[in-house]
Amino acid sequence: MKEAIFHPEARAEMRDSFDFYEARLDGLGLRFLSAVEQTAERISIHPEAGAPLAGEFRKRIVPGFPYNIIYRVWEDYIYLVAVAHHHRHPGYWRERPDRR
Repeated sequence: MKEAIFHPEARAEMRDSFDFYEARLDGLGLRFLSAVEQTAERISIHPEAGAPLAGEFRKRIVPGFPYNIIYRVWEDYIYLVAVAHHHRHPGYWRERPDRR
């Protein structure tokens, strides 16, 4: 199992989405956070299970929500580059540095 580290902007996307869902329905934001955390844990256990993207990137769907976690596997850790909505600005995260 490798440590999964969130890019600062991916963490901000997660917070913004939490706020959005929590404003819609009390507790929905917490369900979103839980789903993201469980997906990040699955990525750290089985990083190769994510669908390949351009270059060395992969993605895993966040169950129950229209989001993917975009990540790259390095030798000693996994860098979670984005918590990306399925239909908003595809590929925007490609401009982010993929290393901490």
